[in-house]
Amino acid sequence: MAYNNNNNRGNRRDSKPREKPEFEQKMVDLARVTRVTGGGKRMSFRALVVIGDKKSRVGFGVAKGKEVSAAMNKAVEQAKKNMITVNLKDGTIPHDVLYKFKAASILLKPAPLGTGVKAGGPVRIVLDMAGVQNIVGKMLGTSKNKINYVTCTYEALKSFSDLK
Repeated sequence: MAYNNNNNRGNRRDSKPREKPEFEQKMVDLARVTRVTGGGKRMSFRALVVIGDKKSRVGFGVAKGKEVSAAMNKAVEQAKKNMITVNLKDGTIPHDVLYKFKAASILLKPAPLGTGVKAGGPVRIVLDMAGVQNIVGKMLGTSKNKINYVTCTYEALKSFSDLK
């Protein structure tokens, strides 16, 4: 008895081309956090996600969930609500900015064509997702908190979008 498996039935999916998502997303931080209650410790996950279309739109979200995927999905939904459009001029920012949020401070400077993104850590991720091609960024201050640096960068870019 010969078995012929030419048809695509069974556990195979129809091979439709997947459509590209509207925004790219990048997880900046994932932490396991605990809440101490009378009955013991309750574990959950906190996700920090930055989304953007790399064409001047960027947003970020921080959310908690019982599982990693739940925290990620909540953070992405929050990031979509916090979306801003950044005012870019020739692939860079219009002018220098020094911005402070809590203990995190950043310095962003426009750069000439071909420089690229010269920034580190969470600042770089936000600038990449925003579609900034040439910029020099420096994290100043004493903070080691990624959430504060992402918020600081987001607010600094938001100050340019208010100029329109």
